[in-house]
Formats: sequence, C-alpha cells, structure tokens
Amino acid sequence: GIVLSLALALVAVPAFAENGGTNEKTVATSSDVASKIACVGTAVAAREASLGTAVSAHSQAVQGAYSARATALAAAYTKTTPDGVRVAVKTAWSGFSTSVKEAQSTWKTSRASAWSTFKTATKACKASASVSDSAHAGSEVSGQ
Repeated sequence: GIVLSLALALVAVPAFAENGGTNEKTVATSSDVASKIACVGTAVAAREASLGTAVSAHSQAVQGAYSARATALAAAYTKTTPDGVRVAVKTAWSGFSTSVKEAQSTWKTSRASAWSTFKTATKACKASASVSDSAHAGSEVSGQ
C-alpha cells in the first residue's frame, strides 16, 4: 500500500548532479543515485573485508612473534653460562623484533592496498564524494 506507493514515487523523483568538472547540470533519477550509492556500498564492503583479513593476519603474526620469543627465552634460561644466556637472549629479542617489523610492514602494505582498491572502485561508481567515507582513512590503525 502506502510503502510501495512511496517507494515508486521516490524512483521517479529527479535529482540533480554536477557533471564532472563542468558546471553543466544533468538530471539523474533517484534510481541512478541509489545505484551509485549501492556501488559505493559494495566498494566499502570489499575494503572492510580486505582490512579485516589483514588485521587478522597482523594479529596472528604478532602473536606468533610473542610465542616464538617466549619459547626462545625459555630455552635461553636453560643455558648454564652467563655468556650462553646472553647470546640466546639477544637472539630471542632480535628474532622478535624482526618478526614484529615484518608484521607491521605487511599490515601497512595490505592497508594501503585495500584503500587504493577502494578509491579505484569508488571512482568507477561516479557517485558524489558526500556518500564516501574516504575522509576517515586517517583513522585507520597504523600498526602496533
């Protein structure tokens, strides 16, 4: 009834959008606008899925680094000489540092890739910038 009538009325309502960098106005139906918004929504969903996978991988890598460090330090303190302990502790911490740096690097690369793919996808949508959340890219976690 009423909901269907309102939905049909919205499809026929024209909306005005600027055409690229020119000041020409073009008439776009609300179904065109809705289609562009849905396109951006799909790009956001893909970006978020990619970021979720990257965060999970980063977390697992950091967790693995801590686990390996714990194992190496436990082994270091089974040594019977101060020099043996010192060398093994240094090796444990060096390996930990390398692993964490690699995890951070991988996260930063994955994050940049997700946002780059998103920007490319949203350009193809040709939607107004007002429906994108790109302004919040700086709020992304930078790595631990």
